[in-house]
Amino acid sequence: MCPNRFFSIGLKSAWSLSDLPPQGARARGRGREPGHTGAGAHTGTPPGCDDTCSPPAPLASGTMSVTSKKMGLSLTQEILSHLGLANKTAAWGTLGTLRTFLSFSVDKDVQRLLRAITGPGVDRTAIVDVLTNRSREQRQVIAQAFQERTQQDLLKSLQAALSGHLEGIVVALLQPAARLDARELRTALKDSGAAEDVGVEILATRTPPQLQECLAAYKHDFQVEAEEDIKSETSGTLRDLLLALAKGARESYSEIIDYNLAEQDVQALKQAEGPSTEGIWVLILTQRNPEHLVRVFDQYQRRTGHELEHTVRNRFHGDAQRALLSLASVIRNTALYFADKLHQALRETQPNYQALMRILISRSETDLLSIRAEFRRKFGKSLYSSLQDAVKGDCRLALLALCRAEDL
Repeated sequence: MCPNRFFSIGLKSAWSLSDLPPQGARARGRGREPGHTGAGAHTGTPPGCDDTCSPPAPLASGTMSVTSKKMGLSLTQEILSHLGLANKTAAWGTLGTLRTFLSFSVDKDVQRLLRAITGPGVDRTAIVDVLTNRSREQRQVIAQAFQERTQQDLLKSLQAALSGHLEGIVVALLQPAARLDARELRTALKDSGAAEDVGVEILATRTPPQLQECLAAYKHDFQVEAEEDIKSETSGTLRDLLLALAKGARESYSEIIDYNLAEQDVQALKQAEGPSTEGIWVLILTQRNPEHLVRVFDQYQRRTGHELEHTVRNRFHGDAQRALLSLASVIRNTALYFADKLHQALRETQPNYQALMRILISRSETDLLSIRAEFRRKFGKSLYSSLQDAVKGDCRLALLALCRAEDL
């Protein structure tokens, strides 16, 4: 285990947005941090200095002056919470349940899959064991090697051998991530009532490179731009929201805390309650970086006495309301957002296998450990146990393998 793991997790959990400086304590302008006046300004605590360092000298008019040790600590705490080392993923690798298999032997995997398909009866356990213990990149290598050695397409061979939900999971596991996302997005746009759910999930939770690959795969596979389908299949605020997300124009986090912009956004959202002001909500929620928006959400609640989601429920209706609430949930806590979606998929009369498959596969190499932790914390039961209780049939083994383990 990386020695930085507990340090990084400690930084992330030790500070919260309640530690923000008092209202009015803001940087003079964007591109400069509170307490910094020169070109050599940096984020975090100066080298060789900890939180007990003396406050800096008073600053020029219009900049934030750390006038007390308490305020200085609050500012330092928030800055530290956003440093790269405070990010658990950056500190100790992946938070996924599925990682690169170190003893990977493509020849052994090809032979095992071939025996599982052509032997007396399909060995579903062997198929699941191989595909759910290899990274997506390794699965692509296996598929290519299978084709070269047998002159057969692995995906088609497995489709012929399997059926039902297990077949769907295997197909998803063997597809490149971008093609899986493109297929799920296309299905959602063509299925009335799913665009605001799956559309927001894919367009709002993928990294910019992943989003670009998804849109390229969409055009390649369906011979139409995703934006064109969004325009033809949705309308109103939902259409504008999905189009804005598809552009991938969200600002990246720059480690600069811009209190002026946060105040401006809060005021803009407070005033955007009349007709023809939906565009302001779309603009702010799809272009600002998540760290900034969490600060905006917190400040909005302090100013209005209620959460921003309360206003969304009163201000919007139907698919636009559901999409904006989903987007706000993604921004606040992406892992919790997915935990909620998994819980909902398991609560239905028949589990929503498509949602379970899509989320467990897409997050298995990213943050499924975090999602499991949020699931256990909120619902008092592990995701693994919930899958064991709700899922039946051949696909149960595959979904449990992706989840990986019990959380006590």
